[in-house]
Amino acid sequence: MRIAVLGTGVVGTTLGTGLVRSGHEVRLGSRTAGNEKSLAWVAETGEGASEGTFADAAAWAEVIVNATGGLVSLEALTAAGADNLAGKAVLDISNPLDFSAGFPPTVAQPDGRSIAEQLQSAFPTAKVVKTLNTITAALMTHPRSLPGTHSVFVAGDNPEAKELAALLLTGFGWTDDEIIDAGAITAARGLELYLPLWLSLMGTFGTPTFNVSIVRA
Repeated sequence: MRIAVLGTGVVGTTLGTGLVRSGHEVRLGSRTAGNEKSLAWVAETGEGASEGTFADAAAWAEVIVNATGGLVSLEALTAAGADNLAGKAVLDISNPLDFSAGFPPTVAQPDGRSIAEQLQSAFPTAKVVKTLNTITAALMTHPRSLPGTHSVFVAGDNPEAKELAALLLTGFGWTDDEIIDAGAITAARGLELYLPLWLSLMGTFGTPTFNVSIVRA
């Protein structure tokens, strides 16, 4: 598939590389084409990788991945263009972390809604799926770097978009049993609010390379 990854930080470039390795074409989107991070990623990744603006990447792609910071995600997807998102699955990886008061950050949900819900409301014809926001970037595309079974979540209102997200996750090495359907897009609230616990555990463990496993009766 042609996949636009919006965001040139660690999450965006890690996901972009993983998607190329899974056999997809990936265009890394940023505010301006040809920025230093985008060009470096294309040069390192090679065939299957390209870069452009948010709008250019979104127009070209069949699937959109929002890997921008949660506090600027609405701005970034607005720049990508509503018409370029219409009818497409939009995988939201973001977390609305507010560092204005220092560390640890707070989760900014001022109206009680997640970033994923805000994006779905702003772009009603897009098919927003929240996923991968509960783990560090390296584990997103290399889940087998941890021993045993552990969990990744999908949440959204469109079943087909969630199935597509699950397909991309299995391409990274996640198993069907590890992919947990958390429910409708409203479930993204809880997925984002998990971050304070995740940050606390990271401090306790001294590493971001960990995850949780859902055990059901």
